[in-house]
Amino acid sequence: MRQELVLVTGGTGFIAQHCMLALVSRGFQIRTTVRNLSREAEVRENLKTGGAEPGDLLSFVAADLGSDTGWAEATRGCTYVIHCASSTPSGKYVTEDDWHTPAVDGNLRVLRAARDAGVKRLVLTSAFGAVGCGHEPMNRPFNENDWSNLQSDLAPYQRSKTLAELAAWDFVKKEGNGLQMAAVNPTTVVGPALGADYSHSIRMIKNMMDGQPGVPKINSGFVDVRDVADLHVRAMSMATANGERFLAISGESLWLADVAGILRRRMGPAASKVSTRVLPSWLVRLSARKNAQMKAIVPLLGVNMNASSAKAEKRLGWKPRSAEDAIVATAESLVRLNLLRD
Repeated sequence: MRQELVLVTGGTGFIAQHCMLALVSRGFQIRTTVRNLSREAEVRENLKTGGAEPGDLLSFVAADLGSDTGWAEATRGCTYVIHCASSTPSGKYVTEDDWHTPAVDGNLRVLRAARDAGVKRLVLTSAFGAVGCGHEPMNRPFNENDWSNLQSDLAPYQRSKTLAELAAWDFVKKEGNGLQMAAVNPTTVVGPALGADYSHSIRMIKNMMDGQPGVPKINSGFVDVRDVADLHVRAMSMATANGERFLAISGESLWLADVAGILRRRMGPAASKVSTRVLPSWLVRLSARKNAQMKAIVPLLGVNMNASSAKAEKRLGWKPRSAEDAIVATAESLVRLNLLRD
């Protein structure tokens, strides 16, 4: 059995729980942070749904990205950190700084604790939002050399992810004192839900299955959360990953109408409510005047967001399952866990 201890931050999160499943299967000891220890039973139940009961191999520490409390304890004795936790947008987020400051400060808080604890390497869960947003139309797929354009009209979430990742790399370079880092930048993460507290991306599939009246003309890369977790473990443990970013996408990007078509074709009667109608972009823009969620997607209307995961595949031997299978696995889990509307 491996003796290395891995801290996975944000233990209630979708990607974090699948990272824990991947680590359990490889025999690592795991510690995870949650904002409230009362959620330990829920996390363990979700891992059980994913096929693992780690018992004493998994321990919990209370820590919040907004406070220094708990992070020294969380990182103590750890060889690696997989930093999945991110600041959660609240209704109090009004200004741009309300988004940026918690994201940047949260990353730096975990990096400092990891450095001070003598952690070997930290893997940062960043996002495609730090790579492919705010650009003029591209005639090639996005890659790891691309950064979202901070001079453009970026949505607050995308700007915060970009600033937070840049701050992390700057910290490691100037103050890391030998701490290694790699970053994983996933596109839209789908795949098996483990419980009722599911991610924004899972909600998108659920909304389609529940019969939303159509889909906006939005393009995105897709990747299975199990493959994202596998990429995190590779980025953590392989020497060639140090100091590098890795985009996570499976194949070509898809329009949401393509996703709806996959659900209709593969899910049979369970997808009877799925609409493949593309909502007119003028209608989305009109709705955006009163709907904050619609407003956030207006800059993405009609924009091709294709990206390449060639670097992860070549350098780390990463082999993701198809985007179609990942989308279907999402829908199947929603049916299995009885999370769809009757």
